[in-house]
Amino acid sequence: MTIIVTGAAGFIGSNLVKGLNARGEDQIVAVDNLHRPDKFHNLVDCEICDYLDKDDFLPRFERGEFGRVRAVFHLGACTDTMEQDGRFLMENNYRYSKVLMESCLAQDAQFLYASSAAVYGESPSFREVRDCERPLSIYGYSKFLFDQVVRKRLESALSQVVGLRYFNVYGAGEAHKNRMASIIWQQFEQFRAEGTVKLFGEHAGHGPGCQSHDFVAIEDVVRINLFFLDHPRRSGIFNVGTGQARSFNDVAAVVVNTLRAAEGKPPLSPEELVQEGLLEYIRFPDVLRGRYQSFTQSDLSRLRDAGYATPFVPMEEGVARYCQWLLERCH
Repeated sequence: MTIIVTGAAGFIGSNLVKGLNARGEDQIVAVDNLHRPDKFHNLVDCEICDYLDKDDFLPRFERGEFGRVRAVFHLGACTDTMEQDGRFLMENNYRYSKVLMESCLAQDAQFLYASSAAVYGESPSFREVRDCERPLSIYGYSKFLFDQVVRKRLESALSQVVGLRYFNVYGAGEAHKNRMASIIWQQFEQFRAEGTVKLFGEHAGHGPGCQSHDFVAIEDVVRINLFFLDHPRRSGIFNVGTGQARSFNDVAAVVVNTLRAAEGKPPLSPEELVQEGLLEYIRFPDVLRGRYQSFTQSDLSRLRDAGYATPFVPMEEGVARYCQWLLERCH
C-alpha cells in the first residue's frame, strides 16, 4: 500500500523515508519542491517509487490517482521562522495543509503532519491547549491556525489525524537549511571555521548563553512518527521534544568538546571555554527582539498518555554522536 511523504527531500522528511525503508517500505511517493536542488542529496540513499512536485501532487491526490493510500506524512512547508511574506506562508503552511487533510479524510488515509513549538511563543507553559498558544511570528501563526482547524475537524474525522509539534530537532540531513538548521549544526560549522562559538548575550532575563531550548534528536522524531503510523486509532496534537530544556551554553560545550576530543584535547567547562576564548557572547540581535523564544520545554503528558513510552536520546549523547557524524564527512 502506498505511503506519501511531502517535504520528502527535507530534513525530517528524508529521515522518515529512511525509517520507512528500514521497515521494508518502498512504495513511497516523495513530494517536494526542488527549487533549491541541493536537497536532492537527502534522497540519494532512499528507496521511493515516484517523485512529484508539490504543486503537481495535490490536484492528482484530490482526484484519487494514487489508488489506496495508507498514510500521508505532511512535512512539506515553509520552515523559515524568519520569513516575512505572510501570504506565502499562509498559502504553503495553512491552505495547502487544509486541502490535503480533507483529501486524506475523504480517502480514509492516515494524515500525520508537522506542527511546531513556534505556536507557543513566550508562553511559560508548553501544553497542547489553546491557552498556552501565543505565536510571535507569522510562521508560528500559520502553524497555529491550522492546528485550530484540526481541533475542530477531529470531532467528526473518521480516520487518523495527528499533528506533531516539533521542538528543536537536530541531526543528519539538515545542512541545506543553512540559517534554519539547528544550533548544533551552526555551532559545529562556526567552530571549525573560526575556532570559537558565538552565543547570544543577556536578553529578557536570561544570562549570556542561558537561553534554553528543548533539543530533540531526529531519531526520536522518526520513531514517534512510526509509532502513530502503527496506531491509526490515535489522533490529536502532540508535542515532540525530550521534555527537558538545555541551555545554549550546555550544547556549545558538547559541540566544542567533541571537536576537541577528535584532536586529543581534554574537555572544558563552559566557563573554561569562555576563558580560553572558545566561547564568546554577542549582543542580542535587534531583528529578533519580540520574536524570539528564549525558553522552550515540551510537556510530554499527552504523548505519554497516547502510549509512547520510549526514552529520548539524552542531549549529550545525541549531540556528540551527531558531531562525530559531521566530522566523518569533513574528511
